Amino acid sequence: MSYPAILLRAEQKPLEHRSFSPAVIKSLIDAGYPVSVERSSTDPNFKRIFEDQEYESVGAKLVDSGVWPNAEPGTIVLGLKEIPEEDFPLNNDHITFAHCYKNQGGWDRVLSRFPRGGSTLYDLEFLVDEHNRRVSAFGFHAGFTGAALAVKNWAWQLAHPGEKLPAVSTFTEGRGYYLNEEELVNQIHEDLVAGEKALGRKPTAMVLGALGRCGSGAVDLFKKAGIPEENITRWDLQETQNRQGPYPEIAQHDIFLNAIYLSKPIPPFVNDDLLSQPGRKLSVVVDVSCDTTNPHNPLPIYSINTTFDEPTVGVDVKNDQNTAPLSVISIDHLPSMLPREASESFSEGLKESLLTLNERDSSRVWVDAAKLFNEKVALLPEAMRTKEI
Repeated sequence: MSYPAILLRAEQKPLEHRSFSPAVIKSLIDAGYPVSVERSSTDPNFKRIFEDQEYESVGAKLVDSGVWPNAEPGTIVLGLKEIPEEDFPLNNDHITFAHCYKNQGGWDRVLSRFPRGGSTLYDLEFLVDEHNRRVSAFGFHAGFTGAALAVKNWAWQLAHPGEKLPAVSTFTEGRGYYLNEEELVNQIHEDLVAGEKALGRKPTAMVLGALGRCGSGAVDLFKKAGIPEENITRWDLQETQNRQGPYPEIAQHDIFLNAIYLSKPIPPFVNDDLLSQPGRKLSVVVDVSCDTTNPHNPLPIYSINTTFDEPTVGVDVKNDQNTAPLSVISIDHLPSMLPREASESFSEGLKESLLTLNERDSSRVWVDAAKLFNEKVALLPEAMRTKEI
C-alpha cells in the first residue's frame, strides 16, 4: 500500500501559534506516512506552540521553513490557516482553511491557484461526517477562551471602573497567549476571587447554545474557574424554540455568552429597550459567533470585531437607566489564545480522517471534500480554472 508524503508547513499568519500536534504526526508516521515538518519561525509573532524537537522526537523529518511551494510532486501539504495570497499555481494538494467557498473577497483568485496547478483543496472547514457535522472544529476552545476573557473583564470592570480591559499580552508576559490550560485557569480563578471580594458574590453566567461544542467549552471554563453550578444558566434550542427575543433573562446575568450559529434571520436576543431598564446586572457580553457584519446579528449592540490587543468594545445603551458598564468581546480567533490545547483537540478530532489519506480517492470524507472543491471550481471563469502547462 502506498502512503503519500505529507509536509506540515509552518504557519505564515501573524499571531497564529496553532498547528497539528506532534501526537497526531506520530500516528501518521506509525501508520507508514513519510512526514516532514517545516521548522518553526523564531519570530515571536509566528512561533509555533510546539517545539521543533517535539516533532523530531516522534520521527518527523525537519525541513526549512517556507519550502512547501517546492515540495516534491505528490506531497500533501498540511496546514491550518490560509496561505499567503500570491499568484503562482499550486501543484500539490493542500489541507487547510482557505476561506474561499463563501464568496469572500478575492475568493476566485485564492481558489483558482489549485486548478491552475492541477491540485485539489481539501478545506478543513468542510470536512464533514455522514451526518454533515464537521469532523473537527475549534469550537470548544473558542467557548473556553471566550468565557475566560468574560470572567477577566467582569473582574477588571469592578477593580478599574471606566477603564477598558488591556491587551491579552498584558496578562501573558507579553506573548498574547497562554502556554497551557493550567496557566489560564489559575489566572482566571484569581480574577474571579478578586471580583468576588469586590462585589461580595460570585458572578452569574448565561450561555446560549450551551449544548454545542462552543457552549460546552464555555460552561467548562466557568466551572473550572470557580463559578458554582447554580450560577450558570444553560440555554439551547429547547429554551428558545417557542420564545422569541429579546430575553429579559440575559440582562439578569453578569455575563452572557452567545454560542449560536446564525443560519437564518431571528429577532435580537437583546436591544436598547431591554438593556436600558433599571436593575440590569449584565456587564459583559461575549459573542463567540461574531456575526458583526450580518444584518440579522442577534446582538445589535456593537458593530466591530475586537482583538487580543483591544479585547472589548463599550456599549452605548440609549436612555440607559443604569450606571454599571457594559462591554462586548467579539474576537474571531479566540482559540489562538490557548494554542496548545486547541491544536491538540483539533488534531485528535481529525486523526482518523488523516489516517485514510492513502485512500482519499475512496474514503468518504475526502471524496466529499474533493466533490465540493470541484463544484466550487466550476463557478470560476474558464481561464481561471484551466491547468497551466
